[in-house]
Amino acid sequence: MSSPSAPAIELRGLHKSFTRPGHPSVEAVRGVDLTVDRGQIVAFLGPNGAGKTTTLDMVLGLTEPTSGTALVYGDRPRRAITAGRVSAVLQTGGLLRDLTVRETVRMIASTFPRAADVDDVLERAGLADQRDRMVSKCSGGEQQRLRFALALLPDPELLILDEPTAGMDVAARHDFWAAMRAEADAGRTVVFATHYLEEADSFAERIVMIAQGRVIADGTTAEIRSRATGRTVTASLPPGRVGSVAAALREQEHVAEVSLAGSRITVRTGDSDRVALALLTELGGTELEITTGSLDDAFLAITGDDQLHTGADTEIDTQADTQEGVR
Repeated sequence: MSSPSAPAIELRGLHKSFTRPGHPSVEAVRGVDLTVDRGQIVAFLGPNGAGKTTTLDMVLGLTEPTSGTALVYGDRPRRAITAGRVSAVLQTGGLLRDLTVRETVRMIASTFPRAADVDDVLERAGLADQRDRMVSKCSGGEQQRLRFALALLPDPELLILDEPTAGMDVAARHDFWAAMRAEADAGRTVVFATHYLEEADSFAERIVMIAQGRVIADGTTAEIRSRATGRTVTASLPPGRVGSVAAALREQEHVAEVSLAGSRITVRTGDSDRVALALLTELGGTELEITTGSLDDAFLAITGDDQLHTGADTEIDTQADTQEGVR
């Protein structure tokens, strides 16, 4: 039974393995524990095959855990979806090419006991100008926005997006996230999987890093950056002092790296306040700047994995076969 105080998503000891005759078992998700409170905007960040899609499929009830539990608003995922509390925008699936955009939305709206206004949904998804276009003539980005429009029909409390902008160009991705931000501002909980670092950085208020089926980091963008790389302090130095200042800073145990570019020094450190104070006082630095590390740096520092930008999350080869009957 759903609880009015239950979190949007609660995962406990979640495991998922896939098996296929003649092949060894593959463990795609390995003991995920995660709580997403109502109203949060959370990005699942990780490389191909990290377990992002498999985890979200269990949240959506598209596949059952091998062990552990997945609850949505305190209930089994399929119950929450049947009640219209959850909608999803997946990477692929189910659009009828011989219908127009508006006909598609109207047809799906007819399957709900109570559905949002069709034209309002098209407007919110950025498809008002394409309402009479055949689905077969829509670009990949327009088809993704159509899936987004369909997801809005039951007026869900939770939106789950799996690589929602895969295949979109930069302009289409910008428009999609503008529409999604409006939905988040309206109070919806939004959980999305992505391998685009800038999407996680600019849209999410919390980032969950996943690698090899496990949660390896969980926090705000600033917390993830700080944990992984500390901060970077940059300053200009007086002529003739560059070498001695660099040598002095390299001796400090809280300094991870010192680099030089002419009279400009860059220091990566776990104690930016201390380095900044030293540069501005005893070391004669000027034009000082302090920045956090990038998410790219954070991911590499935490996982040592350079696959983050390689493409949409394909997960495990056996997954599609396993889920064919579920979908």
